[in-house]
Amino acid sequence: MITLYHAPQSRSSRMIWLLEELGVPYAIEPVSIFWPMTGEGVPDAANPHPDKRVPALLHNGVLVAESLAIVLHLAEHFPEAGLAPAIGDPDRGAYLTWLAWYVAEFEPALFAGMAGELPGSPQKRRAHEAVVRRLETALARGPYAMGERFSGADILIASALGFGRAAFPASEAFEAYLERCRARPAALRGAARDGASGPQQGA
Repeated sequence: MITLYHAPQSRSSRMIWLLEELGVPYAIEPVSIFWPMTGEGVPDAANPHPDKRVPALLHNGVLVAESLAIVLHLAEHFPEAGLAPAIGDPDRGAYLTWLAWYVAEFEPALFAGMAGELPGSPQKRRAHEAVVRRLETALARGPYAMGERFSGADILIASALGFGRAAFPASEAFEAYLERCRARPAALRGAARDGASGPQQGA
């Protein structure tokens, strides 16, 4: 059994998209969280996340928290969905690299751009420009980060890019990428279930 601890329109929303891509049954357990950008909300004592944030997920009694960990865990537990190249697959290295890049490079660049930190920090500005260049170069080769192959990395990258689109410059490649990802049937189902609770079947 899979239970996702979820706050609507938060980082856990993309985990619903992930679960829909996997096509497995799951339950959504709503929790309240503190929203640092607005200073509103109260952490929920029932939330098993160590920091009372989202996402947190219970899978057969095992707690997994944080988006990257959940993508790694679920995509490898349900390989039939094809979201994670298996060990030995030639695409495995690129997949792991994109996951690490998302956490180490993309998210810091996104939040630096949202916070208006780029003009005052040449180092952050260079890192931000490198992120834009890296993603645009990849998207010029194929519709997704890994080319033709949609993966769990795209769920992380596209969801964050959509959330923080204003942190990056105008880009036809970015807009087309977001449109492709948002049009996926699983993404549409996930968006429709963002405010739901209780058991969900998955496709």
